Amino acid sequence: MAILSKEEAQAILKKVLSFSKADSCEVSLNGSNGGNIRYARNAVSTAGQVNVMSLSVNSTFGKKTGSASINEFDDASLKKVVSRAEELAMLAPENPEFMPLLGAQTFQESKTYNENTAAMTPDTRAEMVGKSLGVAKAANLDAAGFLENSTRFNSVMNSKGLFAYNKSTNVSFSVTIRNKEGTGSGYVEQDFNDLSKMDVLALSKIAASKATGSAGAKAIEPGKYTVILEPLAASDILSNMFRGFDARSADEGRSFMSKKGGGTRLGEQLFSENVNIYSDPMNPELPSATWNGDGLALKRTDWVKNGVVKNLAYSRFWAEKKGVEPVPFGRSMVIEGGTQSLQDLIKSTEKGILVTRFWYIRSVDPQTLLLTGLTRDGTFYIENGEIKFPIKNFRFNESPVIMLNNVEALGKPVRTGSGMIPPMKIKDFTFSSLSDAI
Repeated sequence: MAILSKEEAQAILKKVLSFSKADSCEVSLNGSNGGNIRYARNAVSTAGQVNVMSLSVNSTFGKKTGSASINEFDDASLKKVVSRAEELAMLAPENPEFMPLLGAQTFQESKTYNENTAAMTPDTRAEMVGKSLGVAKAANLDAAGFLENSTRFNSVMNSKGLFAYNKSTNVSFSVTIRNKEGTGSGYVEQDFNDLSKMDVLALSKIAASKATGSAGAKAIEPGKYTVILEPLAASDILSNMFRGFDARSADEGRSFMSKKGGGTRLGEQLFSENVNIYSDPMNPELPSATWNGDGLALKRTDWVKNGVVKNLAYSRFWAEKKGVEPVPFGRSMVIEGGTQSLQDLIKSTEKGILVTRFWYIRSVDPQTLLLTGLTRDGTFYIENGEIKFPIKNFRFNESPVIMLNNVEALGKPVRTGSGMIPPMKIKDFTFSSLSDAI
């Protein structure tokens, strides 16, 4: 019963609202159905199937709101959860940032659901993992990975007439492959809405190649280098930056978007002219729901155009306070790129470093977005357009804002986590010390 149709979800939500005695009420109903396989040392260790559904009620009297949730759906249970939310509302303090519920809205039909992904079975997952294990065993390497798929629905209805529904699918895969001596490591990570786009065999071959190729790493001096960041590495460091496109934190002086002396950097040339960032729930490679938790419609939004900050995200509360229209934050961030492949960027580099990914990233200075972290799972020295040898990992100290001012070239974007990110060629990237980890 975990995946309800739009009509089935709507019927339950209407019933719940009919029990409400509050000034206003909002009800959300969500469910998911999926499975997973985990493997390590070339053998499956766990496998599971998850099927859940839950309902949450927010009841409001004046500016006082109470919340309650339940996973039972008979009439008595639905009445009980509504009553509980109303009891809690009467006990709650007034919310100084309370916003009245939105009325009926119009949303585009999303592209987040794929029948093939929804039809995945334990046999499908086992066959996919078998391909990955076959790559590792054939090369006398050790693999540890995780494959997961899910089908979800999210729905919300309120007493002012708003109703929204979205159904989605996802399949994700990651694997670390290492040599038997523990001196070389490779890693890949990928997810899609559409199962047909997931090539576990090809991804595992990449990880295996890096595991073999990164053995016998040499130490080179830390310093500023031209780097080629694979999309995963770029995504690792840029996800921290995306969260900074928030108007409130900028207005309150809490982010890199804050201007010294007050105000925000909206409209400023903050990045290199070849940097363009937007979000679009209808992007065919990175679709998302077309509405957010506030009940606002999501649409294509330019955040950075030719290096200039074009928009900041405004919640309904902050927009009202500032006298502007709300701007919901996008769920699907896209950095535009060119047509060059990762190999093309490597060939164009006289001297530099190829980074597979970063990890253990921590904030050093929120005002400049200075970050620190480590390279991992395959770091290589480039000379005269070729990978010459593996190198020991580095700790980096760098701000993605500075990084995007030092862009020399951007390749073809690929889906990486919650974004479409191109491989990047960056000059003067700062490595501060060596790391012995692989």
